[in-house]
Amino acid sequence: MTPRRVGPPAPRFAAGLLWALLTAGPGPAAPAEPEVRANLAYAGNANPRQTLDLYLPRERPADARLPVIVYFHGGGWVGGSKASGQATLTPWVTDGGYAGAAVNYRLAGEAPWPAQIHDAKAAIRWLRANADRLGLDGARIAVVGTSAGGTLATLLGTSGGDPALEGAVGAHPGVDSRVTCVLNRFGRLNFLAEPAARSAPAQAEALAGRLRQLFGGPPEERTALARAASPLTHLSADDPPVLTVHGTADGVVPIAQAEEFDAAARRIGARHELVRVEGAGHGFDRPDERRRSREFLDQHLRAAPAR
Repeated sequence: MTPRRVGPPAPRFAAGLLWALLTAGPGPAAPAEPEVRANLAYAGNANPRQTLDLYLPRERPADARLPVIVYFHGGGWVGGSKASGQATLTPWVTDGGYAGAAVNYRLAGEAPWPAQIHDAKAAIRWLRANADRLGLDGARIAVVGTSAGGTLATLLGTSGGDPALEGAVGAHPGVDSRVTCVLNRFGRLNFLAEPAARSAPAQAEALAGRLRQLFGGPPEERTALARAASPLTHLSADDPPVLTVHGTADGVVPIAQAEEFDAAARRIGARHELVRVEGAGHGFDRPDERRRSREFLDQHLRAAPAR
């Protein structure tokens, strides 16, 4: 059988195709990039480490109060900045359904623990206190964090109402700092559960140095601070829902941390879901994980049906 040959389109078809292309209207416009109000001082001072960037959609329903997604960066407690929140927050903000806030907090080189959680709670209080002025819904605030930021986000969820961690940063001490839900991306959840040995000794030593700087000494010698900094310590049945996304090959924060937290949550009836990302290390970006995270946020901030 002679193979069928595919040649150039017939002249009449080519002319029709060209006419269709020339007369077709413009395609749908891409969503506008968010409006960014940068370097808002949530602590009432000039310290750049105590500022946040607010992301607002260019278009939204009139008089709509937007739920807020608050992002806390990673960096091992000694680095990182709120600038990394842009890539995470922009897709959630551009459709007009959410506002976003990316938060700087003081690093261990400037101030030891608990300054970091004091800053995180102060940022939530500032957003809630200014919600009316900014068009935000102060009753619907989610927190999202990666690595060290995931620890802060989860601790915000499990330590709501704990005066010992509230701190006195900022001008709104009477405002509630509790949150609606938590998206934890591979954050450390128990500072006293470090493995006895690691496959990469140099990495282990670097991590130990960062934690010594954070706590003013090794966690095993600063047990009261390390325990209070661990979201697992504060876990209770009435905590807001937490979604933890963790790579099974994470060599910095072993997935055993997430599994321990998940088991404890199941024992007491706390709302926690663990998504294991097979083969992923400490940091990943996968469509299925992004989709599940969006479903979680929509479910708890917009009352969308659970899937």
